[in-house]
Amino acid sequence: MYDGNKIITGLIIFACLVTFPFLYNFGKANAKPDPKLDTPVIQQMKEKRCIETKEFMRANHMQLLDEWREAVRDGKRVYVNSSGESYKISLQNTCLKCHSNTKEFCDECHDYMSVKIYCWDCHIRVKS
Repeated sequence: MYDGNKIITGLIIFACLVTFPFLYNFGKANAKPDPKLDTPVIQQMKEKRCIETKEFMRANHMQLLDEWREAVRDGKRVYVNSSGESYKISLQNTCLKCHSNTKEFCDECHDYMSVKIYCWDCHIRVKS
């Protein structure tokens, strides 16, 4: 190998450049989000519960919202939860009635997960 030193030096520089962002951010994890549930409507509720369990909503809220598109597309306007209770399918009148603090509730988790939400492409954004 005629230029072995130059090749090895180049590989070392390349490895440093590629690993720098990982090494620079090592141990600097973002704090876990803590969604705020202190809206006036929630504070006035005697029994604080959503249309489904907290665990279900954390894991499946996007799938639920995708299913709720049937309200517009197919005219299905009522959602029956796992307990058999019926709710009106409406982002603004069901979900955001209680979770009106979108900046502290929705945006906090979506920003943490780097998820771009597109709800407000069609819906009017509620002022929080």
